[in-house]
Amino acid sequence: MRIEYADLSLIGDREDNQDRVAVAVSENAALLAVVDGMGGHADGGKAADTALKSMLDAFWRLPHPVFDPLGFMHLALARAHDDVVKLGNGLTIDARPRATTAVCLVQQGAAFWGHVGDSRVYLLRGGRIHERTRDHSHVELLRQEGRITEAEMATHPMRNFVECCLGGDTIVPEMTVTARRVLAPGDTLLLCTDGIWSNLRDAEIESLAAVDGSRLRPALEALGEHAVDVACPFADNASAAVLRWVGA
Repeated sequence: MRIEYADLSLIGDREDNQDRVAVAVSENAALLAVVDGMGGHADGGKAADTALKSMLDAFWRLPHPVFDPLGFMHLALARAHDDVVKLGNGLTIDARPRATTAVCLVQQGAAFWGHVGDSRVYLLRGGRIHERTRDHSHVELLRQEGRITEAEMATHPMRNFVECCLGGDTIVPEMTVTARRVLAPGDTLLLCTDGIWSNLRDAEIESLAAVDGSRLRPALEALGEHAVDVACPFADNASAAVLRWVGA
């Protein structure tokens, strides 16, 4: 499995960084994950730490390639949710730690990804955004109902309201998990928190697809720093992981 990858996490203009990001790579599989601790709730950083550790532990407990990738994705997200829920035992519903997440498993020339909340996965192919996740957010529901346009989502007063997340309520949240996506040489996967995507145009995200492997990390760093600069002095934490599929 030939891949190139990089990750970053920037504090932005916040007092602390409640995002977490990781790329775990074995000989036959790789797992990318970003987790955004929800700053409006207590211990967002602890929620992000817990969720990330839970998903990484699930990945390393299994032989690779993973036998049942879709089952793994559902179980890893559900267990991460349960682990974050435990952090809130004894707390009022409003005080319980929460987080959003995006996670992607790459193996055997294919990708499987899932997300909860408004952390995103992008698949870049041929220099363009070939596919991306749709947020579990209020404005996304409004768009699907035809009440607002895609362009209006960015300025809507409820644009930061997520409909589901890890933690909080004990009920397993809505999660979106893809079927198998066959990767072509040169395909680029980008996972990011809203501190990245909300401040970038599609063309800026697509610029990652044109970068050769040796420049992938500095290109990602430049993209992240630009996202923070655009939102200054109110920039959120900004985190991302990127993987380039070279070939089997």
